[in-house]
Amino acid sequence: MNIFEFAMDKEKYSELYYRDLAERASYPGLRNILNMLADEEVKHYHTVEQMKAGVPTDMADTPVLANTREIFEKMRESAEKFDFHVSEADLYAKAAKIEEESKRFYQQKAEEVKDAGQKRILKRLADEEQKHWLIVDRLRSFVARPETFLENAEIYHFNDYVGGQF
Repeated sequence: MNIFEFAMDKEKYSELYYRDLAERASYPGLRNILNMLADEEVKHYHTVEQMKAGVPTDMADTPVLANTREIFEKMRESAEKFDFHVSEADLYAKAAKIEEESKRFYQQKAEEVKDAGQKRILKRLADEEQKHWLIVDRLRSFVARPETFLENAEIYHFNDYVGGQF
């Protein structure tokens, strides 16, 4: 299996994992975030697919962090009480691990390829996976302690990353 097939398999797995989590989510805000992440993985899949075909490609910046922050803010403003099972935090921890592995994979492959365009795209994919890691890590924190998470400034930590600044 070559680098592109492996990457496409990883992206497809991540998409399906997020779709499954979205189906299980009890709250619309969480479903929105998880489906947004799944949609991002589909974009990554198509980007890698184009690279595999030798088609020059580029990646547009995505508002995934800003959109996630906005959803959390709306959840905070709602009068809804959130109640999660401990096992849900484990599901998000697994998603964070998947994103961390994907980031490392893309960073490693970016160092290995010779083509400057592919190197640039692989580095961008690694950056995107870092954003996804941040989101699922915050989801894990949220389901572990929803009221505390929404009351303090944790949702504003997304500001540090919006605009691709890491």
